[in-house]
Amino acid sequence: MFTSGFSSVKKITTHVLQEMKLRGEKIAMLTGYDFSMAKILDDAGIDIVLVGDSASNVIAGHKTTIPITLNEMIFLASSVMKAVNRALVVVDMPFGTYQGNSKEALNSAIRIMKESGVDAVKIEGGREVVESINRILSAGIPVMGHLGLTPQSIHKFGTYIVRATEKEEADRLIEDSRILDDTGCFAVVLEKIPAKLATRVTKEIKIPTIGIGAGSEVDGQVLVLYDMLGITQDFSPRFLRRYHNLQEEIKGSVMSYINDVKTVNFPSKREQY
Repeated sequence: MFTSGFSSVKKITTHVLQEMKLRGEKIAMLTGYDFSMAKILDDAGIDIVLVGDSASNVIAGHKTTIPITLNEMIFLASSVMKAVNRALVVVDMPFGTYQGNSKEALNSAIRIMKESGVDAVKIEGGREVVESINRILSAGIPVMGHLGLTPQSIHKFGTYIVRATEKEEADRLIEDSRILDDTGCFAVVLEKIPAKLATRVTKEIKIPTIGIGAGSEVDGQVLVLYDMLGITQDFSPRFLRRYHNLQEEIKGSVMSYINDVKTVNFPSKREQY
């Protein structure tokens, strides 16, 4: 079992993440949406818990991340923060809370921080959202960037295929990563881009890169918790490694419970007062 050089750190901060990059220690990040799961993640030693807008899919059952609201994200983030002591907690700013309006972006970020108590926010996009990032940073709120496949822009892309495979888009992504670095983001997620491109970005910018479908040479990795645990089974991209098959285990447990109730095997005399 790997023992982190930062295992004794009482609280992961943006500064600790920067030190991890400099030392070459990989950063482990997973999504979390509720108190019980977040407590398990934190107790296990995860570095970052992302309260992802993927909750729109795995919690609320929407087809995309677009429908989830700011109020819903704040509720989920508040639940997670009650459980976490060590990990850095980052919240996705949902669609419509920062695009094209930097004042709205600042107000949304302030609400997230004040009402949930999290450590940072995450924003999708490059040069087109720099004004919003600058506004948020001006209030002392740390910002994580997100480049490559940006799910909130799925209607613009029209597909979930690998991004930046052509030179023009790859060059733009490299420049956007430099812009986010220079602007003051503390890290950037690189989603579903060629591994060689992610490696180049990781070497060229000072801030940590967190990959999802971006190869092994980035500074860290992130997966959606429900996908990684096998609770969801209808999503199987190449980059996803399932560490469990909880869907079958949970289903089996529920079926056993139903059978015990129907046959009056539960509760037993020892389980009564």
